Amino acid sequence: MSSFIIEGGHPVSGEMKLSGNKNAILPMIACSLLTEDEIILHNVPDIVDVATMIKIAEALGVRSERSGSTLKLQAKNISASKIPQDLSNQIRASLLFAGPLLHRCKEVSFWPPGGDDIGRRRIDAHFYGLKCLGAKLVSDEPPFVFSAAQMRGRDLFFDEASVTATEHIMMTAAVAKGKTVIRNAASEPHVQDLAELLRKMGAKITGTDSNTITVEGVEKLHGAEHEVVGDHVEAGSFLAMSAVTGGDLTIHGTIPRHYWMIRRVFERFGVRFSLLSDRIHLPGGQRLSIRPDFGNAIPVISDGPWPQYPSDMMSCTIVMATQARGTVLFFEKMFESRMYFVDRLIMMGSNAIVCDPHRVVISGPSKLRAMDLSSPDIRAGMALLIAALCAKGTSTIHRAEIISRGYENIDLKIASLGGRIRKT
Repeated sequence: MSSFIIEGGHPVSGEMKLSGNKNAILPMIACSLLTEDEIILHNVPDIVDVATMIKIAEALGVRSERSGSTLKLQAKNISASKIPQDLSNQIRASLLFAGPLLHRCKEVSFWPPGGDDIGRRRIDAHFYGLKCLGAKLVSDEPPFVFSAAQMRGRDLFFDEASVTATEHIMMTAAVAKGKTVIRNAASEPHVQDLAELLRKMGAKITGTDSNTITVEGVEKLHGAEHEVVGDHVEAGSFLAMSAVTGGDLTIHGTIPRHYWMIRRVFERFGVRFSLLSDRIHLPGGQRLSIRPDFGNAIPVISDGPWPQYPSDMMSCTIVMATQARGTVLFFEKMFESRMYFVDRLIMMGSNAIVCDPHRVVISGPSKLRAMDLSSPDIRAGMALLIAALCAKGTSTIHRAEIISRGYENIDLKIASLGGRIRKT
C-alpha cells in the first residue's frame, strides 16, 4: 500500500506531455492475439492496468518486450486458452481477450472481470455480441466457457453503447467470416484509435466516428506499428487541477475534436482554455463562476456516451465545482456508485448535498481543509488529489496505487508543475 502526501495551496502551472490513452492501449494488447505477427505500440503509458494486461497476454503465450513508452507484442505461439483468475479479478479489460482467443483456439475460459468498484457493470453486451458472431456458451457459471468453430458476421444491436463491448466485438468481427454491423456502438476516441490499429493490421472497418460500425471480416490480419492517441481524460483532469489552483497550464499531444464537449462544460464554470492544433493552453488566475441556464435556472452537468460528457470526468468536475461561485447539479447516469466519494469532499468542507446515488448538488466556493483520505477508485482518487491540492494544509491520500492504475507517474507530473506532492 502506498500514499500521497499533498500540501495544498500551490498553483499547478507549466507544460506537460499527454500520456497514451489508457482505454485505447488495453484493448490493443488484447487484439495483438489476432495475428501471429509482431505488433509495435508507441506512447504506451506506464500504468498498473497496462502491466496487468501484459501479464495476462504473457500467461497466454504472448511474447512482450517493453522499452520506455514502446511495447512490442507477438502472439505467434498461444499456449493457453484459459485467462488466469487472479489476473482477471484485477482488471475489467481482461474480458477483451475472450474474442481473440476464440479466433486462435476455438475455445476460451475466463472469469468475471474485476476493476473499479463504481457499481454494477454489466457484461451482457459482450455475451450477446459473441453469441451473435456464432460463439456457443458452454458454461454460464464461472469460469465462463465459450466455443466457436467458425465466427460469422451478423447485424447486431447493443442495448447500451458499451465502450468495452464495442471494442471487443469490433476486433472479433474483424476476423469473422462476412459482414458485421454493430448498431448503438460506442464511438469514444479510444474506440476509434483501436479501429485505426486494426485497419493498419488489415481489418476493414468503417463508421467508427458514428454509432453504427461496419466490419468486413478478413481471413487474416498482419503485424502493424501504431502510436497510441493521447488520453483526453488525463488532459481534462489536469485542466481541472490547474483551474482550481489558479495555475497556467499547457498540455502537449492533444487533438482538438476530443475536447469540444469538455470545453463546453468547463465554460459553464467560467474556465476557458484554447484548443490549438496539437496542444491546449489554460491561462492562469481564472475566477471560477457557475453560469446558470437561461432564466437563471440551476445548470445540470450530466454524462453520457460520446460525444457527450465522459463519465470518467465527472469526479474531477465535481471538485472543480466546489471552487466555483454558484450552484450546480451533477447527474451521473452511468454508474450508481461513482458519487459516493462526495462524502469525503463534505468532510473536507465542501457544501454538497448527495440527493441519491446518481445526483449531487454542489454550492461554492468552499474553503477545503486537509484530511486523511483513501482513494476508492481511479477517477475519485484523482478528484481527491485535486481537492487536496487546493485545500488548506497537508492531506494524505491512501491506496495511491489505485490512482496509478490509470494515471502515469501522477506524483512526478504534479511535482514538475509546482504541486507539492510526494509518495510514501
